[in-house]
Amino acid sequence: MKLTKILMLLIGLALLAAACQRQPTQMDPGGYTGTNKTNNTHIRDGIKPGSESSESGGEHNSSGENAAGESHLSETLRPQKIADMMIGRGEQDQAAPVLKVITPANGATVGSSTVKVKLELGGDLKGYKPMKDMATGMGNHIHVILDNQPYEAYYNLDQEFELRNVTDGEHSLRFFPSRPWHESYKNDGAFQIIRFTVKNGGADNSKPATTNSNQMMSSAKTSAPPEGKDMQASTAGAVDMTKPLLTYSRPKGEYKGADAENVMIDFWLSNGKLVGDGGEYRVHYTVDGGEAKYIDKWQPIWLSGWTNGKHTVKLELVDKNGNPVDNGGYNSTTREITVMNNNAPAASHIGNSNGGH
Repeated sequence: MKLTKILMLLIGLALLAAACQRQPTQMDPGGYTGTNKTNNTHIRDGIKPGSESSESGGEHNSSGENAAGESHLSETLRPQKIADMMIGRGEQDQAAPVLKVITPANGATVGSSTVKVKLELGGDLKGYKPMKDMATGMGNHIHVILDNQPYEAYYNLDQEFELRNVTDGEHSLRFFPSRPWHESYKNDGAFQIIRFTVKNGGADNSKPATTNSNQMMSSAKTSAPPEGKDMQASTAGAVDMTKPLLTYSRPKGEYKGADAENVMIDFWLSNGKLVGDGGEYRVHYTVDGGEAKYIDKWQPIWLSGWTNGKHTVKLELVDKNGNPVDNGGYNSTTREITVMNNNAPAASHIGNSNGGH
């Protein structure tokens, strides 16, 4: 009898100890050991937070790790900061802006290394107007792309935009309207591309820029200079404007603080549709040479999980079987960005800013 009681007591103590081990704690809430899954839906153009989100397409939904094991990137929701901005913008994000290129004309020959760009904006604007808020440094703008260089932001269409020190030879220019957070408008008529030639432009980067009265720009007393940018040396690819063309837009430059937590991939696609939109093409992307993933619907995606430092992002247009689709070399583009997020782990190659606008 005593032996039976002792055995029952020992069994009770063992069961009590096991229950204590399974008891959830703050450090181990329920003993879950799996990886958190990120909600892979995101808001399409004009869909407000809380409404039905779009389907995300293709294999790009899975989280991945780059070749160096430095980033664990996963697709995430449109950042709340941007969703809030959309609400405050009224109907602007349902606009259908249409661009017209005034100068340079398609096929024009320009006899100067400074190429002046003039655009006209029309369409169903719903209040959309390019303009920079001087307090925030943000605002609606036009992305201007010379050849396949990173875009430049053009805010004031009342003035010309200057592309400076453009080398002799044939060049291409691409344009499309953008929101303050650099997400492009994707309606018909928003995108324009032209080709032009600089002949005997006389660019000389060793001398300071001067005004027409031969004063140095730094000391010239003139009205506010037009927006513009000294351009890298480049020439146009052999682009066929009738064939599928992928235009890389974002990411670009340096991302700091909260902006580094979720980085947007965005692009313009001409003369073709992605498989998720009823077409036959896909956008293949890699980060730091890591796992290949795909975007199958023409809409931006946001990636979270970046480490601090420099990263390379490559976008490439491929057919539904994964074969590259070439068009003058423009359908495969690689950019380098720098991430500086106080909450992110440090990578071994932190770099300098290369401009986020």
